[in-house]
Amino acid sequence: MRTALHLVVLLVGMLALAGCGRHAVRTAPQPSYPVNGANNANPNDVLFRAISLVGTPYRYGGNTPRGGFDCSGLVDYVFRDVAGIALPRTAQEISRIDAPDVRKSRLESGDLVFFHHDGRSVGHVGIYVGKGRFVHAPNEGGTVRLDYLDAPYWREHYAGAKRILK
Repeated sequence: MRTALHLVVLLVGMLALAGCGRHAVRTAPQPSYPVNGANNANPNDVLFRAISLVGTPYRYGGNTPRGGFDCSGLVDYVFRDVAGIALPRTAQEISRIDAPDVRKSRLESGDLVFFHHDGRSVGHVGIYVGKGRFVHAPNEGGTVRLDYLDAPYWREHYAGAKRILK
C-alpha cells in the first residue's frame, strides 16, 4: 500500500514539473539581470505580491496575471513588478544567476526555491513565503498556489535556493 501511495505522489509531482514552462517564449524583452543582492526592495513586498497571485490560472509560457503563469513566468513577474529585477525565462536559467545560495534551514521570505525533476537539472521554481511554504505555478489545469516544502514530492525534489534581495 505504501509503495502505491509513493508511486501516486511521484506521478503527480512529475506531472506538476512537466507543466513548468521550460521552453516557452517570453513576450516581454529581457534586459540584463541586476541581481546579486544589489536591489533594496523589501522581501515582504515580494511575499505579499506573490501571495496576491494565488488562484491565478496556470498557463504554459504565461507571464502575466491576466494571461496566467507558468513557474518561471510567475517568479519573473513578481520580481520585475516589485523590485524591478528581470529574471531569465526558465527555472534552470534562474537557478544559475549570480546570487547567493541559501541553505534550506536559512530560508527567508522572498528567496527562490528550486526543484529538479530528474535528479539533476532544475525544472521548477517558486518563491519562499515563510513557515515552510512557497508560492508557485505548478501545473497545467491548476492555479498559482501555496505548498509546503516538506510535502513528500517537494521535499524529495528540492534542489536548493537563492537570495535575490538583501
